[in-house]
Amino acid sequence: MNIVTACGMLLVLAAALPVRAAGPIVILDGNAPGRTFEGLGALSAGASSRLLVDYPEPERSRILDFLFKPNYGASLHHLKVEIGGDVNSTDGTEPSHARTREEFEHPRPEYFQRGYEWWLMHEAKKRNPRILLDVLQWGAPAWVGNRNFWSQDNADLIAAFLRGAKTHHDLDIDFCGLWNERPHQAAWIKLLRQTLDRQGLAKVKIIAADECDQNTMWNIGKEVLADPALAGAVYALGAHYPHFRSTPECVRTAKPLFASEDGPWRGDWAGACALARAYNRNYIEGRMTKTVIWSLISSYYAILPLPNSGPMKALQPWSGHYEVQPAIWVIAHTTQFTRPGWRYLDGACSLLPGQGSYVALRSPAPSGDYSLIVETVDAQAPQTVTFRVTGGLSPQPLHVWRTNEERHFAPLADVPIAAGGFSMTFQPRCIYSLSTTTVQHKGQAAPPPAAEFPCPYADDFESSRPGKLPRYFSDQAGVFEVVRRPDGPGQCLRQVIEKKGIEWQPVHEPYTLLGSANWRNYEVAADVRIERAGSVSLYGRVSANAQTADPPQGYCLTVAADGRWTLWAFKSVLAEGRVAFAADVWHKLKLCFAGTRIRAGIDGATVSTVEDFSQHSGMAGLGSGWNTALYDNFAVQPVTGPDMVNLAQGRPARASSKWSDAYDARFATDGDGSTRWNSAPGKMAGEWLEVDFGRKVRFDTVCVRQFDVRIHRYKIQYAVGGGAWRDATTGDAKDRKNWTSRFVPVEADRVRLLIESVRGNDPQGDTPSVYELEVYDTAAAPPGHE
Repeated sequence: MNIVTACGMLLVLAAALPVRAAGPIVILDGNAPGRTFEGLGALSAGASSRLLVDYPEPERSRILDFLFKPNYGASLHHLKVEIGGDVNSTDGTEPSHARTREEFEHPRPEYFQRGYEWWLMHEAKKRNPRILLDVLQWGAPAWVGNRNFWSQDNADLIAAFLRGAKTHHDLDIDFCGLWNERPHQAAWIKLLRQTLDRQGLAKVKIIAADECDQNTMWNIGKEVLADPALAGAVYALGAHYPHFRSTPECVRTAKPLFASEDGPWRGDWAGACALARAYNRNYIEGRMTKTVIWSLISSYYAILPLPNSGPMKALQPWSGHYEVQPAIWVIAHTTQFTRPGWRYLDGACSLLPGQGSYVALRSPAPSGDYSLIVETVDAQAPQTVTFRVTGGLSPQPLHVWRTNEERHFAPLADVPIAAGGFSMTFQPRCIYSLSTTTVQHKGQAAPPPAAEFPCPYADDFESSRPGKLPRYFSDQAGVFEVVRRPDGPGQCLRQVIEKKGIEWQPVHEPYTLLGSANWRNYEVAADVRIERAGSVSLYGRVSANAQTADPPQGYCLTVAADGRWTLWAFKSVLAEGRVAFAADVWHKLKLCFAGTRIRAGIDGATVSTVEDFSQHSGMAGLGSGWNTALYDNFAVQPVTGPDMVNLAQGRPARASSKWSDAYDARFATDGDGSTRWNSAPGKMAGEWLEVDFGRKVRFDTVCVRQFDVRIHRYKIQYAVGGGAWRDATTGDAKDRKNWTSRFVPVEADRVRLLIESVRGNDPQGDTPSVYELEVYDTAAAPPGHE
C-alpha cells in the first residue's frame, strides 16, 4: 500500500480504507486547515488589449464572454489593468488620465475616457458583477514628482485614478499595486496607504511589491515582519513569475501571497500545460492563493514583443477573426469549479508520485460542496488515486471534466461516493476537475475566417470620436489621439506627448503602427503638420519593435521644421537633404516600396530613390519627435513590384538542439510570427538552424527574425547534397532583433544559420531563439517599379 503525505501531514493508514487501494490515498477532510482562495485573474497592460476594442459586434462580445462570463469560458475571477502613464509598457503606450499637472489639478470627465481599460473593466463587470478589479502602474507622466516616481505626486495620481473610476464609471477598484517590476520603497508604500485613506479610499487594498528578480522578489516578507506600519499598509504580498516559490518569511506574515503576474506567454497546448502546473503548484509549493497571468488576451500586432502571450488571440478586428486557445479551458478547470472565498484543504494539496499535482478546495456554504483539480501534464503513465471524503463535505457524486491535447473541457461520467470514498485513474498529459457543483458549461462560438489587413486602406479620422485612439493604430511611443482640425472643419490625428515620461523602459521617439507584417510592395502617404517646432515622420515596411530606445526596424522618412530630411533603414541613413518646409503648415509625405527600390517624396516631389533590401516587408506608421504634430488623410495602396518569395517557408528544418517540442526547428519556417525555434538551455555559441529546400535553388539573401536581441556573430552557410558546409557570409547582428544578410548568389539545396556568439552569458536568457529564417533570391527579380 502506497501511503502519501501532503503538506507534511500523514494522510491516512491503510487499514482506514474499506478496500485495498492501488495507488496514493488522499483524505478529503472538509475541516482540514488551508488558506482562503482569492481567485485566478489576468492582466490587461502593455497595450496587450489594444486591438480588442476595435472588434466589430457580435465578435467583440463573444470574445469578452469567453474571458469573463461565468461558467462559459475562462470565467475569470480577477481583472488587473494598467494605470496608463503615456509610456511604452511592453507592446505599446497606454494613455494617462492626467498627462500634465494642469490636467491633474483641473480634471475633466473626458480625461477619464482615454484608452480602453475603462471600457474593458465595464465589460468585465457587466458579465460578472463579482469580478475583482486591480490596477498597477508601469510608468508615469513627466510632470510627476519632478520625474520621481516615489513621490507624493504619484500617490495623488493613483488616488485620482481610483476616484475617477468611481466618479466617472461607477467602478470600485479592489486592489492597487506599486511600480511594475521595479525595486520598491517601503516608505512610499506607507505614504500611498496614508494618501488613499485620507482621500476616502481605505477599502482599496495594496499589493506589494510586484517585483520579478528571483533573488529579491519576496524580500518584502522580511520587511513586513520587521515593520508593523508596513504590515498595516499592505494587504497581500505579490511577486511576478515566482516559479511556484515564495519564502518562509512571507508565509509567516500570514498575509495572502499572490503570483501577481505569471504565465508562460503562450496560449497553445504547451502554454496550457504550464498554466495547469502553475495554478496548482503556486499553492502547493508557495502557498499563493491568487495567480494573475499576463496577458488577458493577445490583441496586438504579431510583430510586437511576445506575440502570443494570452490564452486567446484576437489580432484581426478588420476580419473579426479570433482564436480560443487551449489555455482558456485550463483556466476554466479552476475558475468554473471554485470561487474566491473557497478554502484550500491542505491535506489534499500535493504532488503526485508519477508526476503531476492535485489541489482540493471547499465552499464556505453549508452544502459542503468541494472541487478537485488534478493535472498530469508531465506524467507518462496512468495513476490511480483513492480519496476518502470526510469532515462535512458533500456526499453527492462528483461531476468530472477533462482536457487533453485532442479534446478540451469535455465532461466524463460522474463518479459516485461509495463507503465514504472513491478511486479514480488519471490518464497522463491531462487536466481534470472533479466537483459536486453543476454550473459548468463550455461556451461555443464560430469566429469568422482570418483575413489579411485590407490594402488599399485609408483613414481621414472623421469616423473616430475626438479624444479617442484611431481605429487599428497601435502607439509604441507617445500618444496619437483624434482631435478637431485647428484650421477648419473636420478631424485629424494629433501626437500629444511633448516630454518623455517616467519610463518603464527606454523608448524611441513617438510613433504608431498599423497594417500587415506581410505588406511588401506598397505606397504609404499622409498629410502632416508640425506644430511650432520639431519633426514629423512616415514609416513603412516595419517588421519589428525592438522594445528599446532604438527606432523600429523598418524604413522611415523624417522631416524637421527647418526642412532637413533623412531617409532611414533602421539606424542606417540611406539618403538626406533639405527642402522648403515649415511648421504650422500642412505638407504631404510619401514612401513607395517596390521590390528593392524605395522612393521618398515630400510635397509631390521625389527627394530620393534608393535600392535597399534590409527590410523587405512590414507595417506602415506615423511618427514625430518629442513635439506635437498633426496627421490627416493617411493612405496605403499597393503598387506593382517583384514578388519576393521566401524559399524557406514550409520547408523542413532541423537544429542542433531545442528547448522543448514547443520550440522545435520547424517553427522557424512555418510563416507564423508568433512561433519560434529555441536552442536547449545552456546551448548558445555553436548552435545552428538548417533548412532543406529539397532541390537546388539559387539565393542571395537571408533574413533572420529573432526573439529578443540574442545572436551576435553568425555565419550563413550553404551545402549541396551531402557536401561540406561553405560560408556565404559572416556577420554581426548589431543589436537588432531582425536583420538581413546579402551575399553573392549561391546555388544549394541546404542553408543554415551558424551562431558563433550571443549577447551576454546567461544560459537561460541568451539562448538563440528565432521566429523565422527567411531565404530570398533578390537577384532574380527585376528592379522595382511603380
